[in-house]
Amino acid sequence: MSDTLTTLTRADLARMLSERIGLNQQESFGIIDALFDEIGEALVAGAHVRVWGFGRFVLRDKPARPGRNPRTGSPAVVPARRVVTFRPGVTLRRRLRGDDG
Repeated sequence: MSDTLTTLTRADLARMLSERIGLNQQESFGIIDALFDEIGEALVAGAHVRVWGFGRFVLRDKPARPGRNPRTGSPAVVPARRVVTFRPGVTLRRRLRGDDG
């Protein structure tokens, strides 16, 4: 495994899905788009999304907090917001550690 950072794009996912399952590119893009749409809609609705063997996307509410404008240095309030965090599942954590067996 290399130490360089890589990005896995939507097009990469479609190509890999096409090669692995034998779908054409358009069908692969359709599946990927539908999957991400469903995950996004569930998160917007306030649900956590669990993908067995991979991990879960968890909603977290962050309270407002004091901050600073980086440009001017003046104090500012960072508003409350909802963020999505990812927590890898046991299977993925084991694979990341190299414990495939």
